[in-house]
Amino acid sequence: MSESVHTTENSAAGQDRPELQKAIQEIVDSGLTGVSLRVNDERGEWVGSAGVAELGGAAKPPVNGHARIGSNTKTFTATLVLQLVAEGKVELDTPAVDYLPEFDLDRRITVRMLLQHTSGVFNFTGEFYEDGTVLAGIASTISGQEWVDNRFKTYPPEELVRLALSKPARFEPGTGWSYSNTNYVLARLLVEKVTGRSCAEVARERILDPLGLSDTVVPYTSPEIPEPHAHAYYRYEEAGVRKTVDITRHNPSWISAGGDMISTTRDLHTFISALAGGKLLPAALLAEMRTPHPDNGFGLGLRVQDAGPDGGTLLFHNGGAAGHAALMYSTPDGSKTLTAALNYVDDAAMSLAVAFQKAMERLVDEVFGGERAGSSDEMTEPAQPTD
Repeated sequence: MSESVHTTENSAAGQDRPELQKAIQEIVDSGLTGVSLRVNDERGEWVGSAGVAELGGAAKPPVNGHARIGSNTKTFTATLVLQLVAEGKVELDTPAVDYLPEFDLDRRITVRMLLQHTSGVFNFTGEFYEDGTVLAGIASTISGQEWVDNRFKTYPPEELVRLALSKPARFEPGTGWSYSNTNYVLARLLVEKVTGRSCAEVARERILDPLGLSDTVVPYTSPEIPEPHAHAYYRYEEAGVRKTVDITRHNPSWISAGGDMISTTRDLHTFISALAGGKLLPAALLAEMRTPHPDNGFGLGLRVQDAGPDGGTLLFHNGGAAGHAALMYSTPDGSKTLTAALNYVDDAAMSLAVAFQKAMERLVDEVFGGERAGSSDEMTEPAQPTD
């Protein structure tokens, strides 16, 4: 399992980075099924993997395999919204309801608040409060066999929004910060309303095709994931018997633009490097995107973090849901990046959330010399869609 896997991509041929292989092996040893890592820095490009692609198998995860990237989807969606802002078709500080009058949104909620998670709108995948209280949402009311039996169900985005708006707001708009997938389903619907086209088409035209991201997919309701890929799993107990089910194929509409996209470590590197390097947004809007909320470091669809005394500033987003996860980090100029795909056994208790957090910290520390790696709130949802 510790054998390094290298490719001849870019300038990586012959590179020996045992510290990186050691780091991903340690992550596997902490409980994750598999990890594939891509690092682009002053030494060139390194790719490697550890663990297994499939339980019971011997093959490592493919070094450029497809994975469900979870909340990294939000950075793509925010970029689309900001491109529309650049063209004068959307205003950041205009009430979101002006673009989406079909929803009974508080007029104080602006487009900016959606992108920065300051709207206060209920998170349709469930709200977790500081005192341990949980308010159930679509992803937290059923589990086990019931979820397994319903994992191909379609959830229209409008249904997710209406569920959220039927619940109490977490706070008055603009008065706090709380991570809510609902914000980004609304952002997706805004893109579709303003352009008159599906968000998948708009993403393809504006981001995926121009950057050559041929391995990145907006699946909407399709359960398929392109080959090659590592497998994702869900564990539950039924009548006292523990069961583990392969859930690699499932309908991701339950999370929608909160985290439904599929990509690879290579495409994520290309995307975050281009975004940070100013290839997707005008300088003024990129600056807005990179301006962090004072309480948590979240900008507009992108987190901003001090990576410690030697690491400087990092731009990043991470995401995990339903047995797959992805990490995406860059220096402010896009010259140094870390992207990773993880596969694991999910469960209703999100029991691997701590391991996921430590994986982020371990890799950021190794690559950037930092001490922190964001928040595990981006491992946002156990695999449990329901009404």
